[in-house]
Amino acid sequence: MTKQTAVEFLYAKLEAMIPRTILYSSDKKIYFEEALAMEKEQISEAYRTGVEEDVYSNPLRTGEMYYNDTYEQ
Repeated sequence: MTKQTAVEFLYAKLEAMIPRTILYSSDKKIYFEEALAMEKEQISEAYRTGVEEDVYSNPLRTGEMYYNDTYEQ
């Protein structure tokens, strides 16, 4: 089971409240995809920073790998 990011959580809540014709218009879908990309970068960077500051300074996984394993479906 994968975790849900904050952006995915918000989108799911909005999906339940806003008519699909409004939520799924092309420009709004682009905003959601941009927000997901930004969030992915932030999570990956935070993970990378944490691993680099680890005692061993030898990461076994990249931040992107961590994000994909944790949040991708």
